[in-house]
Amino acid sequence: MTKPTRLADHPTVRAVRSRPAPKPGVIDADWLRAVCLDAGVDDVGFARVDDPALASERPHVDTALPGARSYISLVVKMNRDNVRSTARSVANQEFHRSGEIMNEAAHRITRALQDAGHRVVNPSATFPMEMDNYPGRIWVVAHKPVAVAAGMGAMGIHRNVIHPRFGNFILLGTVLVASEISGYGAPLDYSPCLECKLCVAACPVGAIKKNGDFDFVACAVHNYREFMGGFTDWVQTVADSSDAADFRSRVSDSENASMWQSLSFKANYKAAYCLAVCPAGEEVIEPYLDDRKAFMNLVLKPLQDKRETLYVLPDSEAHAHAVKRYPHKDVKVVDGGMGRR
Repeated sequence: MTKPTRLADHPTVRAVRSRPAPKPGVIDADWLRAVCLDAGVDDVGFARVDDPALASERPHVDTALPGARSYISLVVKMNRDNVRSTARSVANQEFHRSGEIMNEAAHRITRALQDAGHRVVNPSATFPMEMDNYPGRIWVVAHKPVAVAAGMGAMGIHRNVIHPRFGNFILLGTVLVASEISGYGAPLDYSPCLECKLCVAACPVGAIKKNGDFDFVACAVHNYREFMGGFTDWVQTVADSSDAADFRSRVSDSENASMWQSLSFKANYKAAYCLAVCPAGEEVIEPYLDDRKAFMNLVLKPLQDKRETLYVLPDSEAHAHAVKRYPHKDVKVVDGGMGRR
């Protein structure tokens, strides 16, 4: 086999140099929207990387894709009654499956744009994330503000994006592109949030306040019990226990089984009741408008009545709220995996 003496003589180089090499230009928004919908998402919007409302994302996006110019905000609709189920296995399976659909769609969209000559990256819609940075920012791009800027919805008082049609029964994803798009979205000129406060009534640890405040730590300690911090706390409990009997006096068999399931399959959320009870959105609101009491009995009350363990920090507002509001639920004081170093 004869080796080329110069790079220009290499067969690959000659093949590339001999063909037309048009530079990728501005991406046609209509074409891109069709690509995204064909890939499996239910809605899509576009935002500029240099949008002033997204200035805090700029350094992170530039690290992920130097020269990024545009965001593609993706929406996948979830099945509502699955999310509303008191059986956590049903609700969590809906989250996991919808996340798989989102990541698969984003991968297909990225491939189509790459094949068209564009530089493009699709960060994970959910997990895995950049855990080397934990407990700091672990996500590559914040999907929620991008979705708002692209006109995919507005933030409700429960800190979830509410889509004008699908309500908050959605998962979000974002694709980064180093090209301009011919047309960009704009934030909605109204909020789909009804301010009905059902999310306030549903949150078992009082993380959502009537005045609109939000206790992120209370939400994270309970809902994410089998994610990062909660897993750390569980391991610390293992290490601190003097023997098996001591450990089992601190951690129930069902808690261990649930942690095992999260480790072997995918991490399970303990709540997300704020999503379950939200009646906002054109496809969601009708039963609430027809009979609010019946809607609450069907959707809210089963979650409030559910017997379950609530995880709270010691001497916290969440602890006081859980004990007072839900005497029929077990309340377990933990340190969230952040109290010991």
